[in-house]
Amino acid sequence: MKKWKLDRIISIATLVTSVAALVLVLKRPAPVAAPQTAAQAAANAQSFQDKMSQLDQPAHTAADTTQPQSAQAPAAPSATQDSQASAASQSKPSPAQVHITSDEISAALAQASGALSGGQLSGDSNVGSAMPNILDQQVSFDGDQAHGQFLVNVAGKNVWVTVAGHLGSKDGFATFDPTEFKVGDLNIPVSLVNGPLQQRLSEQKDRLKLPENVGGVSVEDGQLVLTQK
Repeated sequence: MKKWKLDRIISIATLVTSVAALVLVLKRPAPVAAPQTAAQAAANAQSFQDKMSQLDQPAHTAADTTQPQSAQAPAAPSATQDSQASAASQSKPSPAQVHITSDEISAALAQASGALSGGQLSGDSNVGSAMPNILDQQVSFDGDQAHGQFLVNVAGKNVWVTVAGHLGSKDGFATFDPTEFKVGDLNIPVSLVNGPLQQRLSEQKDRLKLPENVGGVSVEDGQLVLTQK
């Protein structure tokens, strides 16, 4: 009798745990980004395009300073002037950097997916029509980490997947090292998903290639930083 009761208790506990896990998986987590109105999103999308166009402009060099010549013969240059002239001749163009906010990149992603036609970018907006299997997405930056939240359909159920990590670049390709992974509101150990995630990223490496005018990418002070090539 005692063994039967113990087995029943274990079965009930297992059932409760499974149901709780299922509820957490299907539950929508707290959004990683605030919704934007259509007007705000349009303005942020335009700001994104303006900043990206800056990377197409030639890199700047330090301005050369020249002194007006007098009618008299110029004096012999000093050692300091020689040093300055040598440094100026060896100066290289300084690559430009643009800082993009999470609102700007979220609006740009939504615009690319045709989601700006409505009045609000809400959780049920179909902002993933251009990207199969992704029904909605949100992006934000915090400190040196990027946060992404994606609505996907699994076995006929809409499930939110939240991922956070460090975004970087190597050899002209974007890299991502996760620090958090959630399915619904259920936390998944990063050690369980990092291996398959890196393998998946490796299989789709061509999609991670940086644009021709971008030499590096990182997240700093809550903004996406793109460095000109």
